[in-house]
Amino acid sequence: MLTQTTTRVLEPSDLGAALAVLESEPVANAFVTSRVQVAGLDPWRLGGEMWGWYADGRLRSLCYSGANLVPICATPEAVRGFADRARRAGRRCSSIVGPAEPTAQLWRLLEPNWGPARDVRAHQPLMVTDRPSPDVEPDPRVRRVRKDEMDVIMPACVAMFTEEVGVSPMAGDGGLLYQARVAELVGAGRSFARVEDGKVVFKAEIGAATSQACQIQGVWVAPEYRGRGLSEAGMAAVLRYALDDIAPVVSLYVNDYNLPARAAYRRVGFEEVGAFMSVLF
Repeated sequence: MLTQTTTRVLEPSDLGAALAVLESEPVANAFVTSRVQVAGLDPWRLGGEMWGWYADGRLRSLCYSGANLVPICATPEAVRGFADRARRAGRRCSSIVGPAEPTAQLWRLLEPNWGPARDVRAHQPLMVTDRPSPDVEPDPRVRRVRKDEMDVIMPACVAMFTEEVGVSPMAGDGGLLYQARVAELVGAGRSFARVEDGKVVFKAEIGAATSQACQIQGVWVAPEYRGRGLSEAGMAAVLRYALDDIAPVVSLYVNDYNLPARAAYRRVGFEEVGAFMSVLF
């Protein structure tokens, strides 16, 4: 047993303890929890390492280190431990993302070695709901994307990602990993769209899902259709699918400067309950 404050890479045998930490905050941790529930803690299956921070022999905090660096239930002492390990390993992630306070501390410690970042989004409101709004009628044309519609949904996904992140997901490996992720969500029945004349005019995905909570991501309206209320009715439809079929609580996080989106999500029934932060490289 570890009897002092320390960090280490978790092993498959640590799965139960790791899930106990993750499930202590089911909404904030939905993204990592959903991956761990499917892949366990084997780095190859998980797509990265899970670091654990121990105090008095107990696992208290986690940090996922893969394509993203994600502090989880991280105390200030744990963040310092994770930052030390991250500095020694060198930057291998494309972003740091997580609850705003520990993520900000982690970035302060890493910035002298890893900076400058391409973009820092210091306050991204975390929004949550457990019921649909009675004021917004779900768009009846929003439906699950079929497996044979990858050629229809991919251009919209690429456009959304490029607009949101500032780089194309097709760079590097030609988009193989991104296309595989989109196909995974389509295959799982967690990709939704309104399609008109063979073109996506609204889309969103449920990117993370556990039995306790799920997270909507990738909300996008084709530029020529914006300002018509499609995002509200579309989100109301996706929210209905999520609550009926996937989890009792639905969340998302949004850039603080995107005031129209924040207002639309509030009308659909979401409330701001906290904040995330993203550092993009």
